[in-house]
Amino acid sequence: MSTQTEPLKRTVTPFRYDIVGSFLRPAVLKDARLKYKNGEITAAQLKEVEDAEIVKLVAKQKEVGLQAVTDGEFRRSWWHLDFFWGFDGVEQTFIDQGYQFNGAQSRPETARLSGKISYSSHPFVAHYSFLKGIAGDDVVARQSVPAAAQFLFELDRAENKESTSAVYPNREELLADTIKAYKGAVLDLYNAGCRSIQFDDCTWGALCDEQFVAIMEQIGVNVADYANELAQVNAAVVAGLPEDLVVTTHVCRGNYVSTYAGVGGGYEPIVQTLLGIDNYSGYYLEFDTDRAGDFKPLRFLKENQQVVLGLFSSKFGELENKEDILKRIEEAKQYVDLNRICLSPQCGFASTEEGNHLTEEQQWNKLAYIKEIADEIWR
Repeated sequence: MSTQTEPLKRTVTPFRYDIVGSFLRPAVLKDARLKYKNGEITAAQLKEVEDAEIVKLVAKQKEVGLQAVTDGEFRRSWWHLDFFWGFDGVEQTFIDQGYQFNGAQSRPETARLSGKISYSSHPFVAHYSFLKGIAGDDVVARQSVPAAAQFLFELDRAENKESTSAVYPNREELLADTIKAYKGAVLDLYNAGCRSIQFDDCTWGALCDEQFVAIMEQIGVNVADYANELAQVNAAVVAGLPEDLVVTTHVCRGNYVSTYAGVGGGYEPIVQTLLGIDNYSGYYLEFDTDRAGDFKPLRFLKENQQVVLGLFSSKFGELENKEDILKRIEEAKQYVDLNRICLSPQCGFASTEEGNHLTEEQQWNKLAYIKEIADEIWR
């Protein structure tokens, strides 16, 4: 059990009230992306719209009181695939079926190998430079990218397994090239001014999902061994990075048009592997429904790590009951000190460009509500 201390404010990410990163795309941006897809406007014209909307978004994030801001992933279609497509040796591929969610299926796209993985440059670096330039010095401009484990997870999909094995008959070479490419991207972001990076990672939500684990075991995969491999790759990517780069990670359990993935399961089966990754200073964990289990796994959190409790849903606009939220924080305090707790939505508001089913006004009201509760706790 934890020993409680007096509430303290934080001066680095993650902050007491925080975000995961993606925001609902404004109608003007959705319209511009569609026009670009149809060949009605140029890439330069699309960028003009993106730039203008990101400027407005950053101003709105500041207005609502956020201390760390993002570009809302406004230049992306997916939270993860766009980043993968930026590596050398990776291509955008259309497949028969998309990702399966509870009552919904995504667009059928993936990232598939066309050759050896390497890093020469990445469009996300220029995207970050723009964000950094408009954010100012009064907030942290944070960059979110999918974790290396998520990249391997995509390459290991049944639809991609054959091509992955053809390019990399040696698994160790695949892991080594992935780590090297990721380090190249992270260091380029750092050189562009990034001092706070967040690795988004659905793999851990899957590896504690009872249904997914059963499927993996049926096809002969040792889930514990696979989890260890993914953790080692993530750890290798963040090892030896500059000391002033704050590294956090977000564990997602599916977030597409207000639906989720899998049947759920607590963090206990994988928590020691997940929290054992060195150099992660903060973990954004979903706890908005009982699908995520109880807070007992937080007993393994290290003294130098923060947990950002995703107690608020980004899937609907209604505000959670404050007393229920405060009660759940008290439950979490049985296992982790209050000063190692932060608050956020359980995920972003638009992991893909389609976005969740709530309004922009509801999106901002929810963030203001989280700040209100956090300010009451950490005065």
